[in-house]
Parts: sequence; structure tokens; C-alpha cells
Amino acid sequence: MSINKAKKVLKIEADAIKALISRLDKDFKKAVDTIARCGGRVVITGMGKPGIIAQKISATLSSTGTPSLFLHPAEAIHGDLGRVTKNDILIALSNSGETEEILKLLPVIRKMGAFLISFTGDKNSTLAKESDCVIDVSVKKEACSLGLVPTASTTAMLAMGDALAVALLDKKGFKVEDFAFYHPGGAIGKKIWLKVEDLMRKGPSNPLVGENATIKEVLYKITKARAGSATVVDKKGRLLGIFTDGDLRRHLEKDPGLPERKVKSVMTKNPTAIRPNKLAVEALRILQQKKIDEIPVIDKRNRPIGLVDVQDLLKAGLV
Repeated sequence: MSINKAKKVLKIEADAIKALISRLDKDFKKAVDTIARCGGRVVITGMGKPGIIAQKISATLSSTGTPSLFLHPAEAIHGDLGRVTKNDILIALSNSGETEEILKLLPVIRKMGAFLISFTGDKNSTLAKESDCVIDVSVKKEACSLGLVPTASTTAMLAMGDALAVALLDKKGFKVEDFAFYHPGGAIGKKIWLKVEDLMRKGPSNPLVGENATIKEVLYKITKARAGSATVVDKKGRLLGIFTDGDLRRHLEKDPGLPERKVKSVMTKNPTAIRPNKLAVEALRILQQKKIDEIPVIDKRNRPIGLVDVQDLLKAGLV
């Protein structure tokens, strides 16, 4: 019984969102165009459950390049309305369009000259009549059995807010780099900002060996550095090859005398390398594409200055 009821709720809310598609009209376009040109902020207000939706829409706009803040209507009429300027755009959410706290704001908003957009379920309401743009978010019925609890109506507001934010994102040409700028601590931010030089192993943690070093000496350096490979260089410190755990396993089973052999005879010659200023996500792409675990980091003179191990990318949260 409870599952059937839950399915019915989801169907009602899904139908409510689907019905919004045909209502995207000239007012929606006007809202997008006006906000895109806005020199101020988008101030969003709503009372009760619509107020919670307003906060989410405001957060979505802010993270996608449209400066926004939430204004509680009850607090607004007691002084917080001073946060709004004539250069701002106000979006008011009210299913009935008759929410008392919001209607009290309208005379001041009108006197101030701020542009007013309403998300309402009644296009003939007081709020709608006072608005410069009316976004119709009406629903046939709420999803609750009482027909009273804001469910389908707030879902419709939320979906319309997402539609508005994404339409603005496209109109402004907002890119993933821009999104990352506002999310420096997130996974996307790391992919955009984190560079190879930020996480490469260097100094004692980047074992370098000469081409004439024995495998025994190479293994000692690898073990001491707690690395998975050693980079082989010539007398001028330029990259010649790399010797990895994989190379050790492949040759050891064929050559019992491997520990005394010189690394130049068994190393992987001319390995793939990367520059320190490249994005860490590029290093990840190379590791995955080549199916390797380590990649040397070289400077302009082809000298190894660091090493990136797949474990470093895991710790950085890129994998």
C-alpha cells in the first residue's frame, strides 16, 4: 500500500513538471534576457516551503555565475529590504500569489524600481498583476492525500528555477572553468585547477638513477623513496628511461641474475613524460590511456624534476 502511494506521489509530481514545458513563453524569455543584462543581483524571496525552494534556486544561480541572495519576506519588512537596490531583480515565489508577507513588499519594490519576476500558480493573483514577468508554475493538485501540503507545487517551482538557471548559464556562455572558479574545493575544481606540479613527487621521493646503475642499486633507491619506479637519466640529467615494478617482475622470472645487470639494458626507453604546468587530470588521462602507473615530470631541457604516481591522483580525489 505504501509503495503504491509513493508511486502515485511521484507520478503526480512528474506530471506537474512535464506540464511546465508548454508554459515556457515570452515571459520566461524576458526573464532570462533581463537577468542576463542585470548589473545587480537576483534577490529571491518566498515564505514557508517556497522560501526553502527560493534558497536552493538562489544557490544554483550563484554557483553558475549569476550573483544571487535569498531574502526572507518577513525579515524584509523589518529592515532587510535594504539589501535590495533598484539595480537588482526580485524573484518572488508564491503558489497562491497572495502570500501576505510578500504582498507587503510590493509597494516598496515598485517605488524602488527593481524588476519583479513571480513564480506563481495563479496568473490572476495580486502578485502576478504586480509583476513584470509572470512564470506560471501552477499544478493540477498537490501530491498529498489532503491536497494541502506543498508538494507538487514546490517541485514545480524547483524545476522551473533549474530551467531558469540553466538557460542563463547557456546564454552567458558559462563554461566548466567558470563553474570550477566558484567550486575550488570540489571535484570539478580540482580537475580544472590542480596541476602536475601541485602533486608530483620530488626530491628524495623522486628516485633518479644513472643508466649504469645495477638493478640492485635501483631497487634500493625505489624502496628508500617508497616509490613504484625509478627514472633513468644520462650524465647531463636528461631523461633516458624508467624502471618500474612491472619491469622487475617481467625480467626477474626470465633472468635470475637480474639484480647485477645494468638498468639501461632492461629499462623502458623513451617513456611518456609530462610537463609540470600541465593539469593533473591530463596526467590521469595519460596513465589510463597508456595503462601505466607512473609518469616522469620533465622540464624544458628534458630533465626529470618529479614523478606522478597513480596513487597521488587517488589521494587528490581525481580518481
